[in-house]
Amino acid sequence: MITTSANFATNDTLAQKIIAMEKSALDRWGQGDPSGFLEISAEDVVYFDPFQERRLNGRSELKQLYEGLRGTIHIDRYEMLNPIVQSVESIAVLTFNLVSYEKEKVYRWNCTEVYQLQSDGQWKIVQTHWSFTKPNLKLD
Repeated sequence: MITTSANFATNDTLAQKIIAMEKSALDRWGQGDPSGFLEISAEDVVYFDPFQERRLNGRSELKQLYEGLRGTIHIDRYEMLNPIVQSVESIAVLTFNLVSYEKEKVYRWNCTEVYQLQSDGQWKIVQTHWSFTKPNLKLD
């Protein structure tokens, strides 16, 4: 299943577009280039990931984080599993699992990206949330 909506044909096309945008950004990310995600993020994007103590607010804060990572990430390959795009009017929510492979290491992630149709007709990410899949937490 790719999309849920009353207007399946239109939203299936949108789902394919959103997933293609995400994969293009992931391809660049895996080569150490975070600009793919910056280019598809709105100015007012908010961002969560398990390595940040707080939410990042706006593309400028996200850019600061990503510039510190530029050239340091090298993903040999990845799998985007179970992508679903749910949309209504000017909002599309992409959820998926990501498995990335770096040499002998395997990383498993959950991702939610909220895209919004901007006034210029482009879809941009307005909210990102990354978390680990089944983390090994030691609770006191």
